[in-house]
Amino acid sequence: MSKGKLRSVTDICGDCGALEPGWASVNRCILLCDECCSIHRSLGRHVSQIKSLRKGNWSPSQLLMVRTLNSSGANSIWEHTLLDPYNSKGGRRKPQPQDSLHTTKADFIRSKHQNLSFVFRPSKDEISSDDADLSQQLHSSVRTNNLETSLRLLSQGADPNFFHPEKRTTPLHVAAQAGQTLQVELLLVFGANPNEEDSQGRTPAYYARCAGHMDLAERIIECLYEVTDRLSFYVYSRKPDHRSGQHLILPEKSNSIDIAEIPQEAKLKLQQLPNQLFEELVADVYDEVDRRETEAACLCGPVVLDNASVPFLPVNPELSATRNQGRQKLARFIPGEFAALIIDILADARRRQMFSSASHQVADNVKHRSELSDDDPLYDSVASDDDYVTAEQLLKCLKIAVCSVV
Repeated sequence: MSKGKLRSVTDICGDCGALEPGWASVNRCILLCDECCSIHRSLGRHVSQIKSLRKGNWSPSQLLMVRTLNSSGANSIWEHTLLDPYNSKGGRRKPQPQDSLHTTKADFIRSKHQNLSFVFRPSKDEISSDDADLSQQLHSSVRTNNLETSLRLLSQGADPNFFHPEKRTTPLHVAAQAGQTLQVELLLVFGANPNEEDSQGRTPAYYARCAGHMDLAERIIECLYEVTDRLSFYVYSRKPDHRSGQHLILPEKSNSIDIAEIPQEAKLKLQQLPNQLFEELVADVYDEVDRRETEAACLCGPVVLDNASVPFLPVNPELSATRNQGRQKLARFIPGEFAALIIDILADARRRQMFSSASHQVADNVKHRSELSDDDPLYDSVASDDDYVTAEQLLKCLKIAVCSVV
């Protein structure tokens, strides 16, 4: 089949069949039209990770992974029962491009992607004693170039961070050693930890490097800093040069955004956050950056749909109500305020990284020089979470502080 014919078959919206889709769902590995994309965005990144094919900031291997899976039938994984004549969902019909958006298409997309209503579910007789069997199959699958098998296993619940009890490695170690770049990209999209260690403390990047896959090793290292890279690019329009050993951009003023100044009190509250709350705040800010950039890409697209805007982060039912409220309040920050928050987050990320490195070095020295058992604490006391402000309180403080000086 010629490339032109292949493109005419696969480059259609995975949800309604519209031609010339301009978007992709990275974790569903399908292409989407503008209308269906607007529904995906309203579901949130925890359901569908949307990126523009024209304006999105893609790594070449991630885009190739999505296009390869889209061409090889990834959509059939999410529509399994619709395609099975013996297990149809009451004659459920897939939408057509001309169908209405906010009834026919929206209902179908929610069923397909939010509820996973059409994904294959094994019968009770086929269900194994636990999910380990699926995860072990994934552990083997990622050494091959059969991406669709890996995606199918992941869709059914295989753990991308599964630690094989006998081989003492994770799927990411296996894919990295085999040089399966697209398998690595797929695992990372589904939450594989690029810094996971095997039983001997070796990371996936180490496996790739030892096997001679240097570009893949550098890509895995780059993924370690995906969050801070995304925040840096939003403010400074550039990323650190990881190949030269630069992993964080030192905080500085941006020429493109009028940055507000955050008072010292708010900065101290940020520094006082426990690591877990700090990581949650950073993850929420990352999602808000994604929302704002995707919104901007939608407004610059060839077609601007009415009522297609996503004005704040959609509710994630896996998070607490308090955290969801805090996430939505991020939309209230004007560009200068939001950039100021990101700059201070990057500064504190660097501070915490330096402190962590120093602490590990001290701990290693103590371990080698002392006769303390592993159960003995290195410090007399550790502050509890009750001694710190919550992320919600920090956001409130930042908002009040920023508004007082702008």
